[in-house]
Amino acid sequence: MGVDEVNVNRMYKASMFSALFSDLKALRELYSAIEGIPLNPDAQIAINTLSEALYMELINDISFTIDNKLVILLEHQSTINPNMPLRLLMYLGRVYEKILAEENLYSEKALLIPRPEFIVLYNGPDSCPDVQTLRLSDLFAPLAGLKPEAIPAADIVVTMYNINQGHNEDMVRRSVTLQGYNTFVAQMRDNLEKMPLAEAMETSIAYCINEHILVDFFKEHGAEVRNMLITEWKTEKAKEVWQREAAEKGREEGREEGREEGREEGREEVAKNLLALGVSPATVSKATGLDLKTIKSLSVAKIG
Repeated sequence: MGVDEVNVNRMYKASMFSALFSDLKALRELYSAIEGIPLNPDAQIAINTLSEALYMELINDISFTIDNKLVILLEHQSTINPNMPLRLLMYLGRVYEKILAEENLYSEKALLIPRPEFIVLYNGPDSCPDVQTLRLSDLFAPLAGLKPEAIPAADIVVTMYNINQGHNEDMVRRSVTLQGYNTFVAQMRDNLEKMPLAEAMETSIAYCINEHILVDFFKEHGAEVRNMLITEWKTEKAKEVWQREAAEKGREEGREEGREEGREEGREEVAKNLLALGVSPATVSKATGLDLKTIKSLSVAKIG
């Protein structure tokens, strides 16, 4: 199945995760659960998620400030992406730009900016440790001949928590909303194995309502939630398609590269044999398609 057949909008769409935790009470509860401490009731939370259209691969779910800290919080459903710190670096600049829109960056006065924190909640199908740290510095290309600095001039540290069932259960239990969301995701995955997307969605929502899970959310948002879910799950399917097609293309290119290398080695071996018989380099070039520079290097190698 090609990408076009998936028929998803590759531009920004609100997710169920972002809709759930755009509620300040639920967001406070979630962040408190992740930190493992009760939040100061006086701590003000301000959501500053970018709302303009962004390509899927750069989108975040929730960005907010709390107590002089800028927190970028993502839900991650697909294959674990080691480039997450780079995506967050690109996004961070845009968020700071939004926060500091009224500030004079060229002022002689040093600006105080919120301290960033990057959190990823992973609930994809791949195996993943309970807690994992991803660093931008792990992506830096090696230096050739230069002495590397002990501490990189720039870095981004991302903490990724596995929130699948059976992982970080104490943390998940501390947030009723996150626990309910996890239950819904597990129901969706199970139902998708047995029925089409629309039916799986309705069955999963009905299960949650019957079990008194996220009842107000599902009842209040109704059709909006269903549209979000269809977009989300089709988007995940699209990602799988793109990744599978990219991997297949890579394998095909690898096979073609191997075949080309084999053909090249074969031509060089024929050229060496012809040179050994005293055939002129010009004639060998015409016979094998190799350029004269390569022919001469083969001749020198053979003499050596």
